[in-house]
Amino acid sequence: MRTNLLKTTSAFVLVASAALAAHAQDATEDTELRAQTITVTATRRAESVQDVPLNIAAVGGAQIEEQGFDELADVLAYVPGINVVDRGGRQGNPIIVRGLNADGLGSGDGNNDGGGTVATYIGEVPLFVDLKLNDLERVEVLLGPQGTLYGAGTLGGAIRYIPAKPKFDGDMLNVRGELSQNFEAENLSYDTGFTVNKVIAPNFALRASVDYEDNSGFTDYPFVVREIGVSEPDPDFSDPVDVGSNLKRVKDADGEQVLSGRVAARWEPVSWLDGTLTYYYQKSDIEGRQISSARSTVPAGKYESGMRVEEPNEITNQLLALEVIADLGFAELTSATGYSRYDDDGQRDQTDLLISLEYSYELFPTFTAYTHEKSRENTFNQEVRLVSTTESRLNWIVGAFYNDSDVISYSQEYTPGYADYVGFDRPDDLEYYSQFYSQLKESAIYGEIGYDITDKWSVTVGGRYYKYDLESFSDVDFPLFDSFPDYTPTVGIGSMENSLKSDFAAGSPNGTERTSQADNGSLFKFNTSYDFTDDLLAYFTISEGYRIGNSNGIGVCPDYDPTDNQQGACALLPGQQFGPNPGDISTRDESQFGPDTTKNYELGFKSEFADGRVTLNGAIYYIEWTDPQLSSATINASIPITVNADGAESKGIELNGNWIVSDELTVRGSYSHTEASLTAPAPGLVGTISTPGFGSVLLDGRDGDRLPGSPEDQFSFFGSYTIPNTGLDGELVANFGYAWQGDVLTRTGNLGDGITLDSFGVANASLVYDTGKWQASLFVNNLFDEYYETGVRGTPLYNQVLTDDAGGPVYQRTFYTYVGAPRVLGIRMNYTFE
Repeated sequence: MRTNLLKTTSAFVLVASAALAAHAQDATEDTELRAQTITVTATRRAESVQDVPLNIAAVGGAQIEEQGFDELADVLAYVPGINVVDRGGRQGNPIIVRGLNADGLGSGDGNNDGGGTVATYIGEVPLFVDLKLNDLERVEVLLGPQGTLYGAGTLGGAIRYIPAKPKFDGDMLNVRGELSQNFEAENLSYDTGFTVNKVIAPNFALRASVDYEDNSGFTDYPFVVREIGVSEPDPDFSDPVDVGSNLKRVKDADGEQVLSGRVAARWEPVSWLDGTLTYYYQKSDIEGRQISSARSTVPAGKYESGMRVEEPNEITNQLLALEVIADLGFAELTSATGYSRYDDDGQRDQTDLLISLEYSYELFPTFTAYTHEKSRENTFNQEVRLVSTTESRLNWIVGAFYNDSDVISYSQEYTPGYADYVGFDRPDDLEYYSQFYSQLKESAIYGEIGYDITDKWSVTVGGRYYKYDLESFSDVDFPLFDSFPDYTPTVGIGSMENSLKSDFAAGSPNGTERTSQADNGSLFKFNTSYDFTDDLLAYFTISEGYRIGNSNGIGVCPDYDPTDNQQGACALLPGQQFGPNPGDISTRDESQFGPDTTKNYELGFKSEFADGRVTLNGAIYYIEWTDPQLSSATINASIPITVNADGAESKGIELNGNWIVSDELTVRGSYSHTEASLTAPAPGLVGTISTPGFGSVLLDGRDGDRLPGSPEDQFSFFGSYTIPNTGLDGELVANFGYAWQGDVLTRTGNLGDGITLDSFGVANASLVYDTGKWQASLFVNNLFDEYYETGVRGTPLYNQVLTDDAGGPVYQRTFYTYVGAPRVLGIRMNYTFE
């Protein structure tokens, strides 16, 4: 691993040297080609991306349209040093920057933070949404901590969706549509939408955008029971009659319908004041998981799920944002206010978890369980920032940030027919019930001061002071064991906060537990840059990142009772007993985890040569990660949780470039190499099982263990060729893109029988006819129909076959992989009225 990094570092130095040599021979004046460089506001000032002494990638609206990007994962496949674990739309997809991830890959159910190492912004408001990429000016990706420039704390980087604002220069209507066929799907997919810009007065304009996407999906669910608790989930798979009488096939069960849009009003009452009020809405109805059970115990194909029930999920994101910019003469004042709401309402197969608890659920011959989960998150953000604008060697930024968010959720687990089978009195079949509420209040002040020592040499220092308070309430109960009339009452999501707080205030008669944590501290940044020529800039940065702690969202275990054999899907506190042996004492807090920090060292360059026809940028970095938040599991029931380890590190290089070969041909590409590993032992890091059976085992992480979730190597290529002399009124353009990533570990050091997901590359191609006002594109995604796995749940250790009371087999199906979409052929059109 160290040898590989040495080789790639040497290559980085050679590339940088070549760039410097090229400039020494070719220091020409700026040309129109340089005007094509994207302008960004990542440093809170409008600058060319080539003039910003940070590692930043900007993907403009034209490139989004050119490459047919639909969502963030499409964009990041072409950005070096960052990747997305694509698990489809049903649950959040973690964004991993520079290998900063120690969470073993899993289902991600209930995830709504993008992995937590990257802050995402919609305009000026921090909010994680996998936003559909419609009517955007650009997407900016900043690598490295950015806590001295942005209100939200960031551990490894920041991603900004920059929407197109209402414009005062004229009315516009754009209509668009797309029709496509996935080669594994029965039905067509389609997408349609429009954007309108309307000038009401010279200083007042409206802009609205609405899109509706119906994605057919491609994953079949052929093992869905006809009636839960009555049908046999494990029939004789060699007997079509037995299978048909108990199971049904749901075709294309991971389909997705998404309604997204926004409406914005912009007013400039005076020349120095500009305000924009925007409402964003995105609702996704996802029918199931994008998975393959081909590696599991049931006879499933590559694009077939082994789940016994359908797994729909409805996700709704809303944001009301007010951005006000005032030119004060000496500085620009920006106020960004945001109120957002996230709702999640879904159902999933819970049979495998209950079987693995070893409480003999599997003895019931028709045992199938499902969970209904619902959550809501409300967040208020306020950020105020002042940026100097005077022409001076000295420049500065100062800002303040406040965040108040609360999360409410419940999980209701049902086992139809099981209560009657074992003689319990529970007509509603509710077997497990957990409630959770937390409130986070966070504030920070931040700023930077920059000074131009000479016309070529600049130095910037920055700092941040932060503090936060987190309070959580949780309760877990096993109502299957309650006798009439002592049924546990369920509480609606809107009443849960008061219910939990009231129970805790009354001495917790229903078992409510409270946890809390608070922290404060400071961060530092140093950056220096030097312009060797007008076309070659080098920079060095030291920056610190920070991520707050949080609750694991699991109810605390009741006191251990050796006479009570009910399931223990709960979190242990330090010193709590969990078994009959003297050593069965928890040494950690499974209910919550603490903050972690990074220190990033980075040396980079940005260059242009050949009269601006060639752009080449690169960076080499080293990151120290202290108290990293790592994925583990509870001792009882192996529920995924997060814990803190001692330390980890990441180091690597990143390169990206663009070459205008001729007036007809443009190519661009990127490459990154990352090595991320533990730097100290991590006791009890990886939760696994002891076979045969499912007894919980915690394995220690080792110094040097590679971190999971991201590849060591990535590269991408895109080429666009305008076909000359076609005789057509418009341009005919051929595009080809290819993004490749190396293999990925599913667990730290692949401990606990983790697997290695193979490397893969996905090619996309399109042919575009463009007249200016309208465009038509014929496209193929995944041109070579590559079958590739992007994530996983469980390990091969779960591939066990048990026996029910009737002597029949019970197939455990925890282990499956997430897969990418097969080949898609489609046509895309849009027309602009002005």
